[in-house]
Amino acid sequence: MSLGSSSTPQGFSTFITNLGIKDTTDDFVLIKSDVSCAVDGVFTQSLFVGPSVTISRRNLKDNQAQGIVVISKNANVANGSVGIADAEEIIQLVANETGISPHNILIASTGVIGRRYPIKKIRTGLLGIGKKLTAADFNLAARGIMTTDTVPKLAARQIGNAKLVGIAKGVGMIEPNMATLLAFFFTDAAISANVLRSIFRPIVDKTFNCLSIDTDTSTSDTAIILANGLAGEVSEQEFARALQEIAHELVLKIAGDGEGATKIIEVTVDSALNYAQAKTVAKAIVNSPLVKTAIYGADPNWGRIAMAIGKCENELAINPENVVIRFDNIKAYPNILNEENLEELRQVMSKDKVNIHVSLNIGEAVATVWGCDLSEGYVEINGKYST
Repeated sequence: MSLGSSSTPQGFSTFITNLGIKDTTDDFVLIKSDVSCAVDGVFTQSLFVGPSVTISRRNLKDNQAQGIVVISKNANVANGSVGIADAEEIIQLVANETGISPHNILIASTGVIGRRYPIKKIRTGLLGIGKKLTAADFNLAARGIMTTDTVPKLAARQIGNAKLVGIAKGVGMIEPNMATLLAFFFTDAAISANVLRSIFRPIVDKTFNCLSIDTDTSTSDTAIILANGLAGEVSEQEFARALQEIAHELVLKIAGDGEGATKIIEVTVDSALNYAQAKTVAKAIVNSPLVKTAIYGADPNWGRIAMAIGKCENELAINPENVVIRFDNIKAYPNILNEENLEELRQVMSKDKVNIHVSLNIGEAVATVWGCDLSEGYVEINGKYST
């Protein structure tokens, strides 16, 4: 989608450019609010985080922020004290140019690990940016944070007089253990930091934390929401519903743009003992390379779903005799599929979005997760990623 000015929350401005981080596409995004914002953020649980995560965690402690810097195509991870110094310098440069306190600037970075920023190019490129800020263009911002993404990812909603927009990037190294890749939300609704946190984190858990492309967790995963309050108060319930819709929309966009992906996979597990069990089983299915490749080839080998469920060896309450496996409305297990049934299943698995439904029949909990198929394209992209 393309976001028009009528859908843009008030009080935000942007500066997007190419600083020569890796290639000639935009690689630097600054999103600034006219006033300080209530803010919440969640980050990767990786033990190998970069300075962007460390610094943003620190700067979020007072629940206030006024700007976000995003650098794409270089993660600035595993660069030791030099990487930290470079990230701190970039924040200070932005602070000097915009008048924002360094402690109110957050930073995110994504791309190749173990490469230092071209800091001299960045210093030159940031001169005078305070005068180059323009009315917020979230379409360009969504494009500027891309790495191997093929399309920008953004979504927007209106809540009363307020607006909410979300942008995200991510197509690989996605098995979130907190939030996801990079995702940023901006609103002019007046929401306190405490309320923002109570709404944001459960939604992240049920959307971005239910997304998987390749079972690998990034060192730089960051999800942040800023509310500057300029449009006044809104219904908390309506705000939560709008945020849920945007997050879900972005998750589907990411799954559909997974590296080498040709299909979205949606797995729902119901009748589980609890949500954790339902999610464990669903993730085992969506993360299985054999399931992913079967869906890529539209191979009606439904037994791979049974195999994936069986790998959840700690879920001792699961009894295969109670389990029901469906693809759309086709019951694959328990059933004896004839050639006609298998051809119907092949047709279902040929769709752009493949829905797998598993009922454990031991409880009432439900979880839904999303992912994509696994094609030769994934190997091609990641076999040459750093070169």
